[in-house]
Amino acid sequence: MNRIVRALLNYMIRGALVIVPIAAAIFLIYWIFVKVDSALNISDVIWVDQAGKPIYIPGLGILTVLLVLIVVGIVVTNFVTDPIKKWFARWFKRLPVFNVIYTSFKDLTEAFVGDDKKFSEPVVVEVNETGLKKIGFITQKDLTKIGYPGDVAVYFPLSYSFAGQLCFVNMERVKPLNMSASEAMKFIVSGGVSHL
Repeated sequence: MNRIVRALLNYMIRGALVIVPIAAAIFLIYWIFVKVDSALNISDVIWVDQAGKPIYIPGLGILTVLLVLIVVGIVVTNFVTDPIKKWFARWFKRLPVFNVIYTSFKDLTEAFVGDDKKFSEPVVVEVNETGLKKIGFITQKDLTKIGYPGDVAVYFPLSYSFAGQLCFVNMERVKPLNMSASEAMKFIVSGGVSHL
């Protein structure tokens, strides 16, 4: 009897190792989809049935976001000139709170999908004299302007999180990693359990 319970427990653990990551990924994607779709879905405001009740069309919010992104991309690429972009940039700088939020999100977005990707140089940094090392990404190579010549800005993502820390590190303590940026990010976010 004890042997059967151990075997069943072993099967349950092996099943969990397969199901939990799949379920967590599906749940997270579903949760994001539902939140974005419900926040941006205007179908229940526009359409009503014969009884006057609002009609909710699932997926319309996501479709709206995709269409807006495509249309804005077409307009910015083909019709918006550099003087217009510079005019908007100057106008945004005049709005103190908006400017901070806007430029932060703009820089973060461009770091991942822009022409000048920031999280493309994974490094390992020796943190202290005991040999403790952390994996991070160089985001700025020249900090002379703010009084730190010879230092670089290194972003350290946190495991099992999308948060992280930004530290100034002496270049002598920074060594390039022999892995791609996506492999390094996957390794960090998984807490080091992802296969190399």
